[in-house]
Parts: sequence; C-alpha cells; structure tokens
Amino acid sequence: MDAPETGDAPESEEPLPESRVGLTPRQARRIRIVLASVLMGAMAVVLVVRLASRTSVLVVGVYGAALVLCGIVIELSRNGRTRLGTWLLSVGLAAALAADWLLLP
Repeated sequence: MDAPETGDAPESEEPLPESRVGLTPRQARRIRIVLASVLMGAMAVVLVVRLASRTSVLVVGVYGAALVLCGIVIELSRNGRTRLGTWLLSVGLAAALAADWLLLP
C-alpha cells in the first residue's frame, strides 16, 4: 500500500515558486562561461589581426591582458562568482578597447 502523504516534500523535489523569473544559478554560470569563451576567441582573433598590421609590445600587452581577463572570468563563473565575473568582464574589456583606441597608433 502507498504511504500517506504528509505534505512534506524533500528539498530536491520542492517546486520553484511561480513568481520566480529568470535563470537558475547553473544556467547563469554556463552562459557567462560561454560568453567569456567566445570573447576570448574574439580577442585572440583581434590580437592576430592587429599583430599582422603592426607588431608592438603594447598590442600584445593590451590584448594579452584581455585574454587573461577572460580566463579569470571563466574561472570565477565556474566557482559561482557570476556577478563579479560579469562586472569584471564588462569593465575589463571596455578598458582594453579604450586602451586600444587611445594608446595604440
């Protein structure tokens, strides 16, 4: 026979509140990891293109820092620090693009 239901559901089977809108933390982490990976690839392509037009240590420094920043954001996202990673990615890449525009001839 079936056991009578007591109304207490285990935590793993507890339904999400219906007012909750948005991504789960796992989905947010995965999206930020994918975004940082795509941006890392884009920065690598831009680095190669910029080095083909002019070789400069400053070019390597700016885009190398952007690549390292993308790697840091991936690790932060894997460890659950997605908000910090999002801020770092947006501010860091904006700074790298600003440095490219201002510093590089």
